[in-house]
Amino acid sequence: MSTTAKLSARQRIEALLDENSFVEIGAGVTARSTDFNLNKKDTPADGVITGYGVIDGNLVYVYSQDSSVLGGSIGEMHAKKIVRMYQMARKMGAPVVALIDCSGIRVEESTDALNAFGEIYKEQAMNSGVVASIAAIFGQCGGGLSTLAALSDFTFMAEDAKLFVNSPNALPNNYEEKCDTASAKYQSTETGNVDFTGTETEVLAGIRNLVDLLPANFEIDDKEVATADDLNRAVTVFGYESDSAVLASQIADDGDFFELKKDFAKDMTIGFIRLNGKTVGIVGNTSKKYDEEYQVVEEFDGKLSGKGALKAADFVSFCDAFSIPIVTFTNVNGFSACKCYEKTLAKNVAKLTAAFANTTAPKINVITGEAYGSAYVSMNSKGTGADLVYAWKNAKIGVLESKLAASVVAKDDNQAEIAASFEALQNNVAEAAARGYVDTVIEPADTRKYLIAAVEMLDSKLEYAQDKKHTTR
Repeated sequence: MSTTAKLSARQRIEALLDENSFVEIGAGVTARSTDFNLNKKDTPADGVITGYGVIDGNLVYVYSQDSSVLGGSIGEMHAKKIVRMYQMARKMGAPVVALIDCSGIRVEESTDALNAFGEIYKEQAMNSGVVASIAAIFGQCGGGLSTLAALSDFTFMAEDAKLFVNSPNALPNNYEEKCDTASAKYQSTETGNVDFTGTETEVLAGIRNLVDLLPANFEIDDKEVATADDLNRAVTVFGYESDSAVLASQIADDGDFFELKKDFAKDMTIGFIRLNGKTVGIVGNTSKKYDEEYQVVEEFDGKLSGKGALKAADFVSFCDAFSIPIVTFTNVNGFSACKCYEKTLAKNVAKLTAAFANTTAPKINVITGEAYGSAYVSMNSKGTGADLVYAWKNAKIGVLESKLAASVVAKDDNQAEIAASFEALQNNVAEAAARGYVDTVIEPADTRKYLIAAVEMLDSKLEYAQDKKHTTR
């Protein structure tokens, strides 16, 4: 792959795909508008290169906007080429990768260009849940183009790119130097619109890794690969289970965890691993973040936030659409309490709960620490439909933490005694297992082999969604 810092539209395609695999479609297409002397301008390929190729042997359709041609702006013919990529991808059952570098709508083409935007949006919506849609932003992606990025399943963004509906300077009481709302940093940390940021080279490499993990389409499970990693390997590096990213990498084949949205809602971790060569989606609560040397760099309160719930809900829905097994690492002691979160907390937790409840893909929950209250229930509990629930032997499961529970049930001076009794009788994994809410109590070191066995057992799962048009949550 190329290591050039700034690539052309064609070089990006060549760097993304396997060597010499790109086949261009529509190279002779040019703009046809004659308004404002547009016909006098040279518009090779009408500012977008389209075609297909392979990534590690996997068929993908790709389009790359050329900012050197009318700023890469979208006009009628430009859009028709993009629309054809989405249509062909849907027919052939292969992902679409959009490499975006565009100044926006082509004003000279007026309503033709405006209608063209709608045609692209429609095809993206049609492809949703059928084949994966990946967008990568390398330059401008503003106005209506931001909708195109948001309609994608995954959005990658180069560090110096711009993503916005309204530019920072167009926002009341704001300007770019004050708060660059279009920057990769803002979009990845504050909005959750971006899954992965980095240099151009890192973004293209990240897309290759993701494509290699994803099934070709919703009907074909073609991503099981051979692994030399011991299936019964004991996981010995524990003590860091409060960071689900560390836990996922310890359990994964060869330690590989492809994390998504790692800078947004850090109390929730999502991403992909392989278990015995099979792609698995990971959703986990996180109360501490560790660096590569296992030093704590951030701490959270161990509670479920609205942003974290929404982040997980969208990911669970994607995994379900493509029948990717989901493993959750549950360690949560309630809901985040602040005025800002309260605005959206109930709705976003409802989305997460509904996502798990509606999912027919295999669902496995591992309770690694605390599992208190309805926050735990929403994290893929047995009550919401988990196929298997494992719990580490020191896990705590209950309505409330024992001291808080004692303050509710006992108003006198023997609260310490009540708390101890509550801990012994209610908030322990044995009681949950006795009632069937936990299937097996396991040693932390055995987590990998239990999960591999569970994923293999659930591979033939037959469960179909309730017959309806679509969910409303």
